[in-house]
Amino acid sequence: MTGLLDFIREGKKFLIAGHKEPDGDCIGSQLALASVLRRMGKEAFLCSAGPFRRTEVKPYEHLFSSGPLEKDEACVILVDCSSPDRTGDLEPFLEGLPLALIDHHKAGHYASMTPNSAVGPFYLDKNAPSTTFLVLKLIEALGLEPTQEEAELLFLGLCTDTGFFRHVDAQGRATFEAAASLVRYGANPKAAYAAIYGGKSLDSRRLLARMILRAESLFDGKLILSSEEYEEACVLGHESRDSDSLYRLLQSIDGVEAIVVIRQESPEKCSIGFRSRDSVDVGKIALSFGGGGHKNAAGCSVEGILAELRPKVIKAFEKVF
Repeated sequence: MTGLLDFIREGKKFLIAGHKEPDGDCIGSQLALASVLRRMGKEAFLCSAGPFRRTEVKPYEHLFSSGPLEKDEACVILVDCSSPDRTGDLEPFLEGLPLALIDHHKAGHYASMTPNSAVGPFYLDKNAPSTTFLVLKLIEALGLEPTQEEAELLFLGLCTDTGFFRHVDAQGRATFEAAASLVRYGANPKAAYAAIYGGKSLDSRRLLARMILRAESLFDGKLILSSEEYEEACVLGHESRDSDSLYRLLQSIDGVEAIVVIRQESPEKCSIGFRSRDSVDVGKIALSFGGGGHKNAAGCSVEGILAELRPKVIKAFEKVF
C-alpha cells in the first residue's frame, strides 16, 4: 500500500474510474475515495462508462462523467477492476495517464504485472471481501476516519460483494470487524439493505419469473443455466434486472454447484454471469471467455448470440463436471 499512499500524497488531480456496468462496490469505492481526496485538498473527478442499471447505484449517476475528461496533470485511480479495458468507453480518455489500481479480484491483466511496471502502484488483495474494504484500510492508513457519508458508501459496497454477508465463511472475522467499524462511523445496515433489495419494479419480478421458468438443469443438477432474450429486456426494461435475487433463488436448489446466466445485451453481444459454491472456480471459466472475477462470482462480455454461446458455455463446464 505504501506506493499508493505516495501516489495519492504527491498527486494534485485525480480521475477516479471504475468498471463498466458498475455495482455498489465499484460506485461506493469511487465516491468514498473521491470524498477523501477532496478532504485532503486534492481535485477528484468521478468517471464511469455506465450504464447505471442497478437500483442501488442509480441515484449517484448524475455525479459521474463518461467523458471527455480533464486530463491535464491528472492521475488515474482505477477501482474494482484490473485493467483500463474493463472501463469500457472510458479507456481512450485514460490512455497515457499515470495509473494506480485498487482491486480485490483474482483474475485479471494485473496478474502478469509487477509493482515496478509502468502501470503504477497496486493495492490488490484477492482475499478482501470487497474493494470498499480496501478503501477503508487506505483511509485509515492515510491517518483519517471516514465521514458518515463515506461510511455509508463503503458499507454499501461491502454488503454488495458479500451478498449482505451471505458469502462470508468462518474466515470472515475481518469482514465483520470492518462492518462494525463502518456502523460506528455512521453506516446504517437497514438503509443499505433497503437500497440493495428495495425499489424494484413489478416488471423486474416478471422478468425474474421468466428466467426462472427458462432455467435448465445440466450435469445431473450440478449446473443451472438460464438466459434473457434481448426482446424481452426491451419490453420489460433493462433497468428491471435483479441478478442477485435470481442467483440467490437458483443457488437454493439442492445439488446445484454452479449457475450461469447468459443475457443478450444487443443483437450482436451477450453478457455471461457465473456463480458457484466453494467447489467450482468460475473465475477461471470466465477468464477463458475473456472476462474475470472471483472463484465464486465472475462474468464476461462476449460477441455472439445466445444460440451460439450456450453450447460453448456448457462445453466449458464439461471439464469441471
